[in-house]
Amino acid sequence: MKRLLKIALTLPVFLGITMLLTHCSFKRQARKLYAEAAKEKPFDVVIVPGVPYEKERTTRVMNMRIFWAKHLYDSGYTRNIIFSGSAVYSHFVEGKAMKMIADSLGVPPEHTFAETKAEHSTENIYYSWKLAKGMGFQKIALATDPFQSAMLKSFIRKYCPGVKSVPVVTEILDLEGKTLPVIDTATLYVPDFVSIMERESFWKRFRGTMGKRIKEEVRQEEEAKKGQ
Repeated sequence: MKRLLKIALTLPVFLGITMLLTHCSFKRQARKLYAEAAKEKPFDVVIVPGVPYEKERTTRVMNMRIFWAKHLYDSGYTRNIIFSGSAVYSHFVEGKAMKMIADSLGVPPEHTFAETKAEHSTENIYYSWKLAKGMGFQKIALATDPFQSAMLKSFIRKYCPGVKSVPVVTEILDLEGKTLPVIDTATLYVPDFVSIMERESFWKRFRGTMGKRIKEEVRQEEEAKKGQ
């Protein structure tokens, strides 16, 4: 009993230390990748994964990703930006909403694009990568938070070769007092929308996040090429 009590008391401390060390590790990696990207800039395009648009209740994650993309554009790290995401958790198409917001913040609209098919992070990067290639872009990077960037690393290596990572460096991105403009959502609204939470089970969503749909598409494409 005493042993169990001791474990119960020490577990939160252990988890807290682990999370702190992981957070610090992600921050160091982000600074390293940002410095490496400075040597390769400008990229032809950076890909920004979508976040649900919630009008006035816009999340900190949305703020972070859009302002980071703007920073990369303003600082000469990229010539163009692709915002990626379908209407996944809300009625609004994420890629279009984020593009419209970035345009409102002063990024030239001719240099922002929307990918509107993706419903999972692996799809964000893969469909945007294919879109970028189709537009003739060669130097491509992923611009998102350090955690998501790390989670997508192995997937990118296999399915989106050549894509670099330029994750958010929190010491550079100061969000204090910064808010995103509320945009006209008339062209973003999907009237017959059904949330992915209702369309897919937890495990199906998890498999999608891990790239199941993309892996299946790639397999089918390879089989089609063999049959030609």
